[in-house]
Amino acid sequence: MKHTSRAVAAGAITLGFIGGSITDPRPRHNWPEAVIAWFVERYPGLRVFVENAAIGATGSELAVFRAKRDLIDRGCDLVFVDYAVNDGEEPAEKRMRTREGLLRKLLDGDRRDVVLVYTFSQAFYKEIMGGEAPATIREFEQLADHYGLGSVWMSLYALEEVKKGRMRWEEWLPDGLHPTERGSLSYAQSVIAFLERELRASTAPSELSPIELPEPLNAAHWAGAYDLPFAAVRLEGPWTIRRGAHLSWIDRMLESAAVGAKLSFDFQGRGLSLGFDFGRTSAEFRYRIDDGEWTVSQRDRPAWCGNDGWYRIYSAADDLETGEHRFELEVVHGDRAECTGSNFRLALIGIVP
Repeated sequence: MKHTSRAVAAGAITLGFIGGSITDPRPRHNWPEAVIAWFVERYPGLRVFVENAAIGATGSELAVFRAKRDLIDRGCDLVFVDYAVNDGEEPAEKRMRTREGLLRKLLDGDRRDVVLVYTFSQAFYKEIMGGEAPATIREFEQLADHYGLGSVWMSLYALEEVKKGRMRWEEWLPDGLHPTERGSLSYAQSVIAFLERELRASTAPSELSPIELPEPLNAAHWAGAYDLPFAAVRLEGPWTIRRGAHLSWIDRMLESAAVGAKLSFDFQGRGLSLGFDFGRTSAEFRYRIDDGEWTVSQRDRPAWCGNDGWYRIYSAADDLETGEHRFELEVVHGDRAECTGSNFRLALIGIVP
């Protein structure tokens, strides 16, 4: 952990976190808090900056577009990545592309250490209890081996505590996914043990020579993913561009509440992802690419979903022929009981070249 050691020796470190609800900073008791506290206690006088960019109910598809703004540009020396659970329901090919793209972005230029962390979902129970790793974790381990990254299987540490009688299951995961304060502390303890071991064996280098990244495991990785600016969007109907009211991760949104409002833009690439401030009052939309058939979005609204405030990604296209494409969209209400509004709040136009 040469970058972490060097930052500690220099007297200031920026810790980065990205993942889902288990890592999200808003509860103020998730596992990053104890890890941060460990750095403060372990290195008196160290100035510790924290960039916790985790957002509940998001995965690596959104993260690959957010990495530059929320972690890289903020100078993180050490970044923890937590997407084993939230990527679990994505197709294996897609999650390998988005994850490798995220990791290659973070590792480009050899300016920070990256550590992968694996939490628990009830869907993992049979495999883990049988001594096997779920596919989503096995795939992350392939990336860890390929790029020489450290990893911490936090859920195995917590499970061992349960097996030894140190912690009850309901103290760990009362809903099968989200840890209590006690469970979060267990997760943090496994990370702290990893850090103590790794930093004990690491010395701060006097100079850092950039290391080139190895050839990718997946040639279709998303490391080149970027945001298309709203200035490139053509608008028809009542639209405004305004600051995000609910999430610090959203700088500005392209917004309309008018059914029938339209937008279009051209993009160069093979994939398109749209990010929204989403909730029960969000409108659906219909769209098409290159004058093709119209597709109407049909996004679910779980019981925990509020009226807005969920930074949600929508994959509009993947595996297009690389080249110039035209995208058209029209706001629609949705015509479903659970769709209670017409708010269309577009926060991200993500392009995969």
